[in-house]
Amino acid sequence: MRVWARRLAISALTVTMAVTALGSPAQAATNPYSAAGACATDFGGSWAYASDGHRTIYADGTKVGDVYLMYNGATAYNCVVTLKAVAVGSYSGVAAWIRVEGGSWVADSGNYKYYAAIQRSARDKCVMYSGEVLNGTMWAENGRSSWGNCG
Repeated sequence: MRVWARRLAISALTVTMAVTALGSPAQAATNPYSAAGACATDFGGSWAYASDGHRTIYADGTKVGDVYLMYNGATAYNCVVTLKAVAVGSYSGVAAWIRVEGGSWVADSGNYKYYAAIQRSARDKCVMYSGEVLNGTMWAENGRSSWGNCG
């Protein structure tokens, strides 16, 4: 009986030590920036969320980021910002794309800690926007490939 009790105690101790050593799963870091805050940080001014100006970026069903279309009424500029939801605080691939009617797609793309942002004047023109986040070795993207937010 003593041998059995000692084995049970050792097993319980081993499990307790393993759980303590492993701890609980790490929580994903929260991005400290909002879309308006990112545009203001990079370009100054006051930015408002544009109608139909948000898409969530998924990779294999997991959220990896968000892309936003923002508008500055004082300057008639649009800002596209892609906020990372993975590898937040670490340098990794992220891109923000905008296309203004009559022009080509342009991007801010690089290895950034929190976001990529780009702005363009769009007075009296329509825009398309897109965002990309590098998830491991694959890029995930979302956006709007039809003209909108005209004016």
